[in-house]
Amino acid sequence: MTAPPRRASPPRPCIRTPAPEPLAFGRDAWHHHVTRIVAARDEVAGVRTYDLAFRDPDAAAGYVFAPGQFNMLYLPGIGEAAISISSDPRERAFVGHTVKAVGNVTQALERLGAGDEVVLRGPFGTAWPLEELRGRDVVIVTGGVGLASVRSAIFQIIAARGDYGRVAVLFGAKTPAGLIYTDEYDRWRAAGIEVLLTVDEADSNWTGRVGLVTALFDDLDLSPASSGLICCGPEPMMLAVVKRAGAAGIFPGDTYLSMERNMSCAARLCGLCQFGPEFVCRDGPVFPYDRIARFLEIRHL
Repeated sequence: MTAPPRRASPPRPCIRTPAPEPLAFGRDAWHHHVTRIVAARDEVAGVRTYDLAFRDPDAAAGYVFAPGQFNMLYLPGIGEAAISISSDPRERAFVGHTVKAVGNVTQALERLGAGDEVVLRGPFGTAWPLEELRGRDVVIVTGGVGLASVRSAIFQIIAARGDYGRVAVLFGAKTPAGLIYTDEYDRWRAAGIEVLLTVDEADSNWTGRVGLVTALFDDLDLSPASSGLICCGPEPMMLAVVKRAGAAGIFPGDTYLSMERNMSCAARLCGLCQFGPEFVCRDGPVFPYDRIARFLEIRHL
């Protein structure tokens, strides 16, 4: 892609979530629902997707989320964890979460299966700016289990595919065995979405790219000046993506990142997720890059 002349990106407010507002905004953040695992499937080693159905039909009927938001999943006697919602927003029978077993709660969740119960609070947080991106090219960049955070956005884009220009998913993993949702890539491609893959280390069966996900920008044929980018993954990766996207001509104000911090309350009370003056649970997790760029430059913030 040939980069157009650069322009300054004016400050913009954080993305607000389509109605209804998340529970942390004006509603009872502590209101919870009992759900039942109706399906649990392994994506890759240590990563599993759980489909949760509300026990209360009224709760199921009233539950609405936007791509990019998260729920707090609670296991009594063990604890609570913030988990991105990974299912289709139009799905009414269940709400899905793709979980990597890395802590007490998620490791305990890994031991559960169909029929077991999980307590849920949510949805919380800000959403991917899919309304703002209508009529534009969209670049979705992610690594590892970060694809779970953007999977809902992919579903929503497919449902309104004619409202967007070219759409590309750039996804990287450490090894081919770390690529999640592999059974869905052909359906995404059939819907007119480019799916570009790379791994850090190839095995004997891998014939695709090897290297960083930023190298996949070389394969894009988009219009940078009319493109928006959404990105989720480890912070060093996201910073590299922002730099590469900027070099390609995608403006910083058109780049959105999903931040990850420890969250205990999801209601801006505990302070564990404070990021500069922002609280990731309430003001994020999705932020315009130009809003948080100065804080990302501070190590360990």
